[in-house]
Amino acid sequence: MRRAQLVLAVCALVALTVVATAGATTKPRKDIVQTASGAGQFKTLTSLLKTAGLAKSLKGKGPYTVFAPTDAAFAKVPKSTLAALGKDKAKLRAVLLYHVVKGRLSAAKVAKLHSVRTLNGDKVRITVRAGKVRVGGARVTATDIGASNGVIHVLDRVLIPR
Repeated sequence: MRRAQLVLAVCALVALTVVATAGATTKPRKDIVQTASGAGQFKTLTSLLKTAGLAKSLKGKGPYTVFAPTDAAFAKVPKSTLAALGKDKAKLRAVLLYHVVKGRLSAAKVAKLHSVRTLNGDKVRITVRAGKVRVGGARVTATDIGASNGVIHVLDRVLIPR
């Protein structure tokens, strides 16, 4: 009988611990670049960030919001455009910084905005129609991917500043 009570008490403690920690959120340990690299769908983006010399900056304190095009989004960009960007570091930096906003903007906050100013200095228009959010015309396909120094929202297209 005593043994059964002890087993029940231990089970109750384990259950309480699980319930208490289930709702707790842990702060992500990886920065934006590490998070994007680990996701597996941003290989082109992370490679270009390194080429442009921006990876170190996006590993910094932040916080930043990154509207991250996937590898599939980069595949839609003409090869000649990507090649030209690869040869012109200033233009490449401008394109990449057009995807980054200072501050941590959750999807809920983004959906309430009409535009955001990017780190390249330009504004990007935000629209919401039928519950679908578009940033600069690109569809947001996943949101609120947490990083230690910001948040990532996934885009289906690469944004090119005018």
